Amino acid sequence: MSDRPNPPTDHRPPELAVIVPTYKEVDSVAEVARRVAAVLDGIDWELIFVDDDSPDGTAERARELARQDPRIRVIQRIGRRGLSSACIEGMLSTTAPCLAVMDGDLQHDETLLPRMLQTLRDEDLDIVVGSRYVEGGDVGDWSARRQGMSRLATRLGQILIRAELSDPMSGFFMVREHVVHGCVRRLTGVGFKILLDIFSAAETPLRFRELPFSFRQRQAGHSKLDNAVLWEYLLMLTQKLIGPLIPLRFIAFSLIGAFGVLVHMSVLWPILHVFGESAFLTGQATATLVAMTSNFFLNNVLTYRDMRLRGRQLLWGWFSFVLACSLGALANVGIADYLFQAGHSGWVVSALAGILVGAVWNYAVTAVYTWKRPANPI
Repeated sequence: MSDRPNPPTDHRPPELAVIVPTYKEVDSVAEVARRVAAVLDGIDWELIFVDDDSPDGTAERARELARQDPRIRVIQRIGRRGLSSACIEGMLSTTAPCLAVMDGDLQHDETLLPRMLQTLRDEDLDIVVGSRYVEGGDVGDWSARRQGMSRLATRLGQILIRAELSDPMSGFFMVREHVVHGCVRRLTGVGFKILLDIFSAAETPLRFRELPFSFRQRQAGHSKLDNAVLWEYLLMLTQKLIGPLIPLRFIAFSLIGAFGVLVHMSVLWPILHVFGESAFLTGQATATLVAMTSNFFLNNVLTYRDMRLRGRQLLWGWFSFVLACSLGALANVGIADYLFQAGHSGWVVSALAGILVGAVWNYAVTAVYTWKRPANPI
């Protein structure tokens, strides 16, 4: 006797899953659901909202919709944040053979979904992309600055994926589930550009087609784009180029540490210029503290933006960061001096070895004690 449950006779598995990552979209989720249901009439579909614990009640509003329509589901993520990683979780949560990704802010044209599905079926493709840059598509009312950033990011993305894709930065596409399952362990899950991540992680070139759409003006919710988006994009490109052996956070941590050297020198130089070399010790201590403080805040905003410390946590975080980096500086000097004095290497190699040991120490200790647990995002 089989122990498998008998599905209801009127229930059919979805052919298409539409994954919508959300954050502070309480005013738009109902309209997204209404529009998706309207354009997918006659298609077996499900709509999956993946919410990063929005404080405005987005997840609860989506659950209210799911109680009325079983084709709607909700994944509420606690203590983690990020559009790409949310898309990955949503795509892995469904049995549908076709997966669409679109924003929850009504800027993507949901009426294109049936054509995407038909194109995916008829042309035996791996992925269909909604493009703003093929004939018939446009970016709407974007500012000149945003258009320029998009063009730059697009050129960099085209170099990485080595494909004639006009809009690798698009967040609106439909892909076969076997493509995602085949490359999911090579995805970085960083930032906002999941399409570029999929193209670059695929072992063989993807068969694709682009369909034009016009990017709409935001009608509700809050923009997910901020000054950290380009930073995350560049980090993702770096990770793809150097491979997965070096953690992405360590790359970001090290780049910020290098910037801290410039901060240090920019503080030390004027102190010596004004007070003379007799003030070197005071200037060095002051510059070190300022550089550590700038590194802490930059890492909090950029490297650990999904675990960002706020309010009272900032004070403890700053103290633990300064303490860890002070010990790291001692390790740096100690290792470098030992190698140099022992004659194992020249001063350049000794210095670099000390810097590497100090960087690894700082990263490891602050990851455990400063950003030791996810903070509630705003």
